[in-house]
Amino acid sequence: MARPVVAIVGRPNVGKSTLFNRLIGERLAIVEDLPGTTRDRIYGTVEWNGREMSLIDTGGLDDTKAEIPKAVKRQAEAAMAEADVILFLADAKTGIVPVDHDVADRLRRSGKPVILVANKADSWRGEAQAAEFYELGLGDVHAISALAGHGTGDLLDAVLAKLPPERTAEEESTEPRIAIVGRPNVGKSSFLNRLVGEERSVVGHEPGTTRDTIDTTLVHEGRRVRLVDTAGIRRRGRIEQGIERYALLRTIHALERADVAILLVDATEGITAQDTHIAGYAIEAGVGLVLAVNKWDAVERSEERTHEMEEIVAREFHFAPWMGHRFVSAKTGRNVTATLEDAIDVVEVRTQRVPTADLHRLLIEAIAAHPPPTDKGRQVRFRHVTQAKNATPTFVFFVDRPESVHFTYQRYLENKIRERFELAGTPIRIELRGSRE
Repeated sequence: MARPVVAIVGRPNVGKSTLFNRLIGERLAIVEDLPGTTRDRIYGTVEWNGREMSLIDTGGLDDTKAEIPKAVKRQAEAAMAEADVILFLADAKTGIVPVDHDVADRLRRSGKPVILVANKADSWRGEAQAAEFYELGLGDVHAISALAGHGTGDLLDAVLAKLPPERTAEEESTEPRIAIVGRPNVGKSSFLNRLVGEERSVVGHEPGTTRDTIDTTLVHEGRRVRLVDTAGIRRRGRIEQGIERYALLRTIHALERADVAILLVDATEGITAQDTHIAGYAIEAGVGLVLAVNKWDAVERSEERTHEMEEIVAREFHFAPWMGHRFVSAKTGRNVTATLEDAIDVVEVRTQRVPTADLHRLLIEAIAAHPPPTDKGRQVRFRHVTQAKNATPTFVFFVDRPESVHFTYQRYLENKIRERFELAGTPIRIELRGSRE
């Protein structure tokens, strides 16, 4: 089920990243440090009062000029277009500056729910100074200290009050939802157009969630498949260049709504850091992954070149060895439909449930082969294991002291599960709970 999106906007040095880290750090965010995917983190998941939300930290709005730079305006527009709620962060110590008025005007015109946050209100004096921001005409001002954590709980309560109602499982589409993602100019639109052009039965275009997104639904071999809107789907052969550069928000939104993502990379340019970052976002969202190495028609093909690219894929995506890949050409149609079929197969994998008896047998064998390390001389005992009813395959282990289980042993259990059961193409989650739960 798609999480609502909350975007943090504001000029530089107002504490956006501090607030971001505070919210995902203290609220038990479901965010993993994935080996091989180090990056400037601008996306995470926050859980508050039983509700999950995706938190986005956008780039700082430059206040060195009276006019916001064009590129940053586009980024702010992308944030406003994709977010359910916008946190407008200002600095209570420096007070209102001209750029704050510019941003406030844009946010007012967006029609989106906006929460005005005055950060760095570390004392009663700071809270008093925060009252100045009522002048911006955005309603109540929430005075907080992101550094100390003061006021962040009340802020999250305010966010929850403005989020759209949760969609029930019955309201969610039952069709396989596949997102086509990738960095700009890797051929997402061409891939989609080739895919839709080759499918004779195109059902039509349907709205996604509450935002102005348009999904394409087609029928493949008698089965309806929903292609989730991404930064290349909307217009055939035409992409707004400015917004394309800041397509991350829409990509994350698409990932949140998808079962599986087809990640396109450019064979002529090789695998870039941005490609691996997008794969990391997909894993964080818990969706399946299929890699499509596009523009294969434009490279000099040979067994040596194919072997070289295979090695590059294995090296750069070593954090997702379970991800399948194909060499495709959206221009000629090579392997386009086959990639869609791979994605549909991954959807089927994700819906399978492993019998508890089989999991229990695996746990006994795994512990016998490699017992968990002791904790200060005390043995760590696993009691039970079962699969939770989650969209992402999730395996819950009940253990007497969950905090004593090292992450390397969790990785060992994940590898054992993958060795025994067919779970190709999808990330899996390992949860540890107390044996009394």
